[in-house]
Amino acid sequence: MSKPTDRRTVLADAAIAVLARHGVRGLTHRAVDRAAGLPSGTTSAYYRTRRALLTALVRRLVALDQAELQEAGQRTPVPRHPEDLVAGIAALSAQRLTGEGRERSLARYACAIESVHHPELREILTPRENTAREAVRAFLTARGVAEADADARTITLLTCVDGLVFDRLVNGGTVSPTDIRALVAGALRPEPPADARR
Repeated sequence: MSKPTDRRTVLADAAIAVLARHGVRGLTHRAVDRAAGLPSGTTSAYYRTRRALLTALVRRLVALDQAELQEAGQRTPVPRHPEDLVAGIAALSAQRLTGEGRERSLARYACAIESVHHPELREILTPRENTAREAVRAFLTARGVAEADADARTITLLTCVDGLVFDRLVNGGTVSPTDIRALVAGALRPEPPADARR
């Protein structure tokens, strides 16, 4: 991915890096100026308040995540077998635990916590449709999951994977294919008959 030249985007990317490395308390206009290699006062000229800076950061984070998921979905055909889906999710999880992906993951979870107190951030962070999500849903319906149920199972599966990524960020380690295999098996489990649920 080429480096952005637009000043607002450069500052938002620097803010993501600062948040990932220093946490919410470390996210200051001066710290972003330093991280971007720009003169003191540049960030505050573009984003006058901390709230404005945080909102720009979250918008940029979501745009980068969406681009990553769109690309992943377009690069990989709809999985035909459970192991194909396991491999695809494992690759994305590894991407989110290393390098730039790890930095974005740390920033994303910090923003998620912050959004508890700032509903406008929560609205920006709400998961959106993308080709990767569509591929999971298409896989489930192709394997016999009712269309009405496939969306809920897709959300549950991806939320659980997100939880595994969070756990490995905090505690170390990787998301193993075995972890993902169990989640995929759960998403494919047949719904019990209505009378069995009573």
